[in-house]
Amino acid sequence: MDPPPRTDILIRALEPADLPDLTEAWNQPQAYSGTLQLPYTSLEARQRRHAANPNATRLAAVIDGKVIGMIFLAREENRRSHVGSIGMAVHDAYAGRGAGTALMAAVIDLADNWLQLKRLELGVYADNARAIALYERFGFEREGLNRAYAWRAGAYADSLMMARLRL
Repeated sequence: MDPPPRTDILIRALEPADLPDLTEAWNQPQAYSGTLQLPYTSLEARQRRHAANPNATRLAAVIDGKVIGMIFLAREENRRSHVGSIGMAVHDAYAGRGAGTALMAAVIDLADNWLQLKRLELGVYADNARAIALYERFGFEREGLNRAYAWRAGAYADSLMMARLRL
């Protein structure tokens, strides 16, 4: 049985004023190494990136007024409009404190109960055991392995494709 959710983590919509905190979080070594983001991303570049996909839903995890993590849910189009793609990261200093669990619970509630999405999918580096365990707790299953998926820290890294189907 999962422990009760933490009450000190606020999950809310990401606001434009949150981008400085978010930029700090995503520029942490563990955070960016778990994503396709590059290190040293500027605030200006982050603002452009967020403006490029206005249809994605972005939720922030906040502790003591500071944004320490974010999850996005992008609905696919046309014949894949029943599918949502997910990406997330948490500030290194707050990893393991329940923010990822809170973010994932909120985005699944949104997908299942408000957006009527049938399938949620994501990619995760094959060596990211903590993230894989989180996703599996929420019903994601491994669907495939992408070998040499991305260049990361001086070597090619494999990625797992995972999905959760609402039955």
